[in-house]
Amino acid sequence: MRHPDNHPQPPSTSPGSPASPASGAFAPGAQTRDDRLLSALLTTAFVVLLAGALLRYVLKHGDSDRLPWILGLSVVLAVVQVAGQARPGSRRAGRVRLAVVVACWVVVVLLAPSFAWCAVPLIHTALRLLPTRSAVALVTALATLVVLAELRLADGFDPNHLLLPPVVAALATGVFVYLTREATRRQHLIDDLVRTRRELAATERREGTLAERQRLSREIHDSLAQGLSSQNMLLQAADRQWDTDPEAARTHLRTAASIAAHGLTEARRLVHDLAPADLAEGAGLAQALATLAARESRDGLTVRFHAEGPDTHLPDQVASALLRTAQGALANIREHSGARTAALTLTCLDDTVALDVADDGRGFPAPEPGGTRDSLGDPDPLRGHGLPAIRARLRQLGGTLAIESTPGEGAVLTATIPLTPATPPAP
Repeated sequence: MRHPDNHPQPPSTSPGSPASPASGAFAPGAQTRDDRLLSALLTTAFVVLLAGALLRYVLKHGDSDRLPWILGLSVVLAVVQVAGQARPGSRRAGRVRLAVVVACWVVVVLLAPSFAWCAVPLIHTALRLLPTRSAVALVTALATLVVLAELRLADGFDPNHLLLPPVVAALATGVFVYLTREATRRQHLIDDLVRTRRELAATERREGTLAERQRLSREIHDSLAQGLSSQNMLLQAADRQWDTDPEAARTHLRTAASIAAHGLTEARRLVHDLAPADLAEGAGLAQALATLAARESRDGLTVRFHAEGPDTHLPDQVASALLRTAQGALANIREHSGARTAALTLTCLDDTVALDVADDGRGFPAPEPGGTRDSLGDPDPLRGHGLPAIRARLRQLGGTLAIESTPGEGAVLTATIPLTPATPPAP
């Protein structure tokens, strides 16, 4: 996964690790543009202070026999510092250069105390390259040497010479360590946010996959599985009547072939994630339900369709859900209820659309919304999938399912979906 906003991810430390000024973006070779600018500023400041100290020494002690040593060490300091800026290299190389610069600087300060304030850029360099404890120890040593150099230069005792270098060193160290630890904490927070975002994305993918599997299972049950069940019944009837009533057997075969063709169309549209075949080519829900009623009116079952209310253009999801509900309900009526007639009633109101599916079959004890019976009138819980699928499909659209049935008096299924925007209840 790419980092958010397509920016390169900065190096991070594990949560709970000690904050170190020498970690992350401060490492040589892993510097950002701001780090390079800061390094250039420190190098420039060091060279300027070095040149100023050297000029002062030449003006005041031009005839000293120490001058060649001062000049040579100043050149070495400048070259090493500039080379480190030009080619940062690894962390180890940076520490080696720092050791060389500090060693040369100590010798120069012992020879000429006026070079003491060149330590200011060295303090920051040490904080950037060394672990916190090592850097603090080195800064303390540098500040002590600066105090001694200032006292050597002073004509008499001056409290500022004793207090100013330690205070400056302490302020620089404290601010740097605070900012570094704050940056580390911020990086930990960013890492946590990125990790949480990745976990959330993975959870959403899993939930999306599960929801898609459930949707496909409902679609397959209400279209392909029901069609295959009807074909099986028709083929069994044709087999029983093949010798006694060949014409009726051929009629069953033709009907089974028609259902198979319709199922093939449904399968192709399911693969392409399109609307049900009866809703294709701009057909409205009322026309699709009328076509379904005509197709299911066979083998002793008569299905009637009636529409009430204005001819409202329904959203595709609503129309598809109600058509799938009717398909599943009629399939269960044919297979389990023993009904002779069934009725589909579509009622469109201003803010609600309802579909009633009624039959005059044997009926059954109406299942509770949280019950375990899986299909309308299906006594076998292992093979039914209708009722949970219908409820789940309606729930996604904020709809409800109601069932009224009494043994021996048929059943009525009512599916209602609001047409105004609503938040679907939680599954």
